[in-house]
Amino acid sequence: MERIFVLIANRAVTSSFNLNDLAGSAGRMDIVCRFISQSLFISHGIRKNVTVYAVLKGPPEPCKIVKISGDEVRYLSPDERNIAGMLNKALSKKAEKDWNMVSPGVYVARMDLSSLLDSLGDKNIYYLREDGVDISMIDVSEPVFVIGDHTGVEREDERLLLEKAERVISLGSTLYQADQCVTIINYLFDRVETK
Repeated sequence: MERIFVLIANRAVTSSFNLNDLAGSAGRMDIVCRFISQSLFISHGIRKNVTVYAVLKGPPEPCKIVKISGDEVRYLSPDERNIAGMLNKALSKKAEKDWNMVSPGVYVARMDLSSLLDSLGDKNIYYLREDGVDISMIDVSEPVFVIGDHTGVEREDERLLLEKAERVISLGSTLYQADQCVTIINYLFDRVETK
């Protein structure tokens, strides 16, 4: 089953940034890098059935989205610095309404969360929030998992997600970081798909 993960990165910068300061001047780009790594990478390989979208909402030009397609991406390693370099390269390219390929499997566009979700067609949107229905209690199909960063989801995006989401879901009562949520979701679906 194809899996799509969307991270809303409220402060992640939208232009080239210092690779030595991912957590500071880059607007917590370290969180974005870990999210991408945990979404895509397995031991000695990349998940071909996963696509990741990082919705970057920080200065100076919000909003840009970087898309990484597991079945197309090349020349990417799971470490933060390598992923940050790829993001830096993507943000140095001109972002327009349509996807601009930066390297194989990596794209950048100037669009907001609403436009992204509309572009995904008839997929089912599952918004992860602490008070959602436990993921183990529902049948998930054609999933787009939307997760907020360390600051959560801003009010405008929250309204949009509550309107468009198939379900608001949870991974239980423990609060996890965004990259940990992705790891857990991948684990749960890997177990089901290998039975």
